[in-house]
Amino acid sequence: MVSEMLEDILGRYFDEIPPSVVRAWEVAREMLGEGSHGLSHTLRVLKLSLYIGNHEEADLEILALASLLHDVARPLEDKGLIKDHAEESAKIAGEVLKDHPKVKEVVHAIEAHRFSTGPKPKTLEAKILSDADKIDALGAIGIARVFMYSGEHGRSIEDSIRHFREKILKLKDLIYTNTGKRIAQERHEFVEMFLRQLEKELSEF
Repeated sequence: MVSEMLEDILGRYFDEIPPSVVRAWEVAREMLGEGSHGLSHTLRVLKLSLYIGNHEEADLEILALASLLHDVARPLEDKGLIKDHAEESAKIAGEVLKDHPKVKEVVHAIEAHRFSTGPKPKTLEAKILSDADKIDALGAIGIARVFMYSGEHGRSIEDSIRHFREKILKLKDLIYTNTGKRIAQERHEFVEMFLRQLEKELSEF
């Protein structure tokens, strides 16, 4: 069964939703909860990936599959059961899609999506998934996610600011596609404006 939100996203790009995408959604829904890296994040990455992919003339089925499955092992990493959710998510995708003709492309995109580890993306679809995942860490949504994560892990406002400086503000320079760069730049500027105001308020009085 496909959720109304997912159907709305996919309906813009597919006349009929491929059965493989429905299966990927079922796996994502089963494995992911909510939170800073939960199901809502996955759906936003899907929406961004398909939007960018449509503009960059990428394979949208590969993008839909990779987007839905890219973080499915994240809860296992959060529990300390595995070291690298990208690597494990790629393995799960390989099993779920073992009979799919484009399974290798999907697996590579998932392996290469992570900011800090894994191989560099070699295909257009892998670059787009990487872009979409990073873009969701920028802008107002990115700010909300940083503080969600801070709440989940007991981080202070000052720790969060450090995270913005050390990671989030570097993301726009790691975007591959022209479409992604345009979106990332606008969201980056919003994060900078927010941080200036936050630091001003922390230093007042």
